[in-house]
Amino acid sequence: MEFEFKEIGGDAFAFQNVQDGKTMAEITWTLLGDVMVMDHTFVSEELRGGGVAKKLLDRAADYAREHNYKMEAVCSYVVTAFNRYDEYNDVKA
Repeated sequence: MEFEFKEIGGDAFAFQNVQDGKTMAEITWTLLGDVMVMDHTFVSEELRGGGVAKKLLDRAADYAREHNYKMEAVCSYVVTAFNRYDEYNDVKA
């Protein structure tokens, strides 16, 4: 599944999957200095249960690594994933 990088406005950004004009999945953050404050994760009902939220977080974590950013978990999904998976330890703020 492909995720498109999008500037939402100001310091807000997202990775999204949009199909036929409908947002199917997205993860959003606000960039504060070199910290991505992860504030929202959404996966449409049609895609739930398929690991899409983790794929979104993986893409955001790769973006953080590419830009030497850290990630602060605010969104409940990201908080849970950060606690569950050690693979994000290098990007945790």
